[in-house]
Amino acid sequence: MQMLPAKTIVTNTKSAAGWFGARYNMNIYRGCCHGCIYCDSRSECYRNDDFDTVCAKQDALRIIRDDLRRKTRTGVVSTGAMSDPYNPFECTEQLTRHALELLAAYGFGAAIATKSDLICRDIDILREIRQNAPVLCKLTVTTADNTLARKIEPHAPPPSARLDALARLHDAGLHTCILLMPVLPWITDTEAHLLAIVQRAKQIGVDFISPALGLTMRDRQRAYFYAALDREFPGLKQKYIARYGTRYQCASPRAKALWATFTRACDEAGIFYQMHDITRRYQRGYGADQLTLY
Repeated sequence: MQMLPAKTIVTNTKSAAGWFGARYNMNIYRGCCHGCIYCDSRSECYRNDDFDTVCAKQDALRIIRDDLRRKTRTGVVSTGAMSDPYNPFECTEQLTRHALELLAAYGFGAAIATKSDLICRDIDILREIRQNAPVLCKLTVTTADNTLARKIEPHAPPPSARLDALARLHDAGLHTCILLMPVLPWITDTEAHLLAIVQRAKQIGVDFISPALGLTMRDRQRAYFYAALDREFPGLKQKYIARYGTRYQCASPRAKALWATFTRACDEAGIFYQMHDITRRYQRGYGADQLTLY
């Protein structure tokens, strides 16, 4: 595996309570090998010309340790925003596992986003972290259909494996969340798709679902997405071009109706979907603003 130099890894979020209430971001790897056709991280603004190749940050664990020791406040550390922390190389590298051990040692929480059931390997450490700080396990599920998933997320573990992982995490007493994002116009933006995910989430005890009823497109990522549409869904690219042009935010044409269906199903299932509810509930019982000096 190629190693990339890094000066810091655990960085502050743009706001005091960022995405899912995280105070810090942590990306140990760079690039991703899932091949998801919609991934915004391919965009030029992220300056990764070889996005499909996974690299690791050199001397990552020492840097993470030093970053954590310098923080004057603990808080939730988010990981998985720009690359999956449980890519196939993690099976042997175990950088994410050892980073979680550092979070546990220094009293930080964790909010993990992944498409891999490998997260279940680290249930023991996640439970250790939860003794003193919040933990949220987020797995992306854009469709419950394994066959369709192979077209839009060709190298990621199938959604059936991710749903099974959510069940294991729930049974271990950890807060779980489905990232229902993106919902792809004319591909997964149907009531049947959304209801299948909500129903499965209810069966396995998922606490939260966070949806995005559309996708984002810009520059290099748009070109990659359109090439994939030509390959997997012939003729669909023209519908995207006609409706969205060069727009960045591309909401489903059925977003309003889908939102009504989705929220009604979640309310009936007792599943929370608003960001403030998710953050408040998984962080409940922990002192979010404790001052710590290491």
